[in-house]
Amino acid sequence: MSSFPTPGSADSLFQHRAYVAFWCARTASSFGFQMLSVAVGWQIYAMTGRAFDLGLIGLVQFFPSVLLALPAGHLADQFDRRRIVLIGQIVEWMAIVLLATLTLLHAINEVGILLLIFTISTAKAFESPSMQSMVPALVPPSLLPRAMAVNGSAMQAAMIMGPALGGFLYVAGPGIVYSVSAVLYLIAATMVAQLHYEQAPPKREPATLKTLFAGVHFIRERKDVLGVISLDLFAVLLGGATALLPIFAKDVLHTGPWGLGLLRAAPAVGALLMSFWLARHSMERRVGMTMFACVAGFGVATLVFALSKVIWLSLLALFALGAFDMVSMVIRGSLVQLDTPDTMRGRVSAVNAIFINTSNQLGEFESGMVAAWLGAVGSAVVGGIGTLVVVGLWMMMFPTLRRRQRLHIPPDPVPDEASSQTI
Repeated sequence: MSSFPTPGSADSLFQHRAYVAFWCARTASSFGFQMLSVAVGWQIYAMTGRAFDLGLIGLVQFFPSVLLALPAGHLADQFDRRRIVLIGQIVEWMAIVLLATLTLLHAINEVGILLLIFTISTAKAFESPSMQSMVPALVPPSLLPRAMAVNGSAMQAAMIMGPALGGFLYVAGPGIVYSVSAVLYLIAATMVAQLHYEQAPPKREPATLKTLFAGVHFIRERKDVLGVISLDLFAVLLGGATALLPIFAKDVLHTGPWGLGLLRAAPAVGALLMSFWLARHSMERRVGMTMFACVAGFGVATLVFALSKVIWLSLLALFALGAFDMVSMVIRGSLVQLDTPDTMRGRVSAVNAIFINTSNQLGEFESGMVAAWLGAVGSAVVGGIGTLVVVGLWMMMFPTLRRRQRLHIPPDPVPDEASSQTI
């Protein structure tokens, strides 16, 4: 293990100015989006008073992220990724400016808000694969895990502080929140516009079924990549106890809104602190077993939370859950990017995004359905045990992943995927 380098050292993230600009852009847009999400929910609920309408916000964000993922991944491998990210952020910024303007003029309604959120979600769907695929070109392979950890710290910080800042500013009105969010998106777009990103000229191919699904075929052929993505899918599907936090807070731990707030924050705090540790230390040995151990730890933490009757133990379990999840996320993200040739990274990132978005949504649904049958505690217990079972099965099904020592293994040359793969 090595400590985090100083800004002037040879293996420092700070000397890679393109990555620093990228990180600043992503941090600004993440804070802006979290603030936006809080304000939109409050504003729509204040207008209609219907919980159903809050569900519509998630729906207009979910469909673009899944339906447009494969075309977006294809575009990321065919065109300049920096330009795609820049266009996406400019579209998002324009939509937020319009949302702020109409809100300040009291000329907005529920349908208008949902249409603008749909526009933002569509732009994000095209932006996401390109943004994820850019990172390996901004830092050397040896620094990619640290870069992923620093990215994760920014995301977790935004998830913790963004909603709080948005809620605080909402006292002055939703238009103020949207205005600040627009400023943050403008900063992000400006940083991306100035980012020096060199991408090899991509090979232009028509968008056929073969090229669109090339990422799926690549993942299926690369067993280590398939193993980490599918392991995360099933772990999230089964371990979605956080969706049941309101029930645990009220009926199991007998606490109020303040307790629910602490329970919601605990996983993010654990993930944030773990990301700081990962940014200071490199993972150089037994990365496969480390990932399996952390997913198993995620399952054990879920079980402890399910069986806890006191809030301090529940908070500790959720803190550990977030920390374990951050380690597995960094390993998964780094391994997928490093094992994928640059010509395929957009499409592979798109497929990975589908897995992540779907598992998050279906995981909450699964937890809710099982809770309706077995209760919240029973649902969380089933999820924790199921996660441990999946870890055991995956260790047997993917032995090369289990024995993998290092993240960076130069991939074998990949033939033209459009011509060598068939549907």
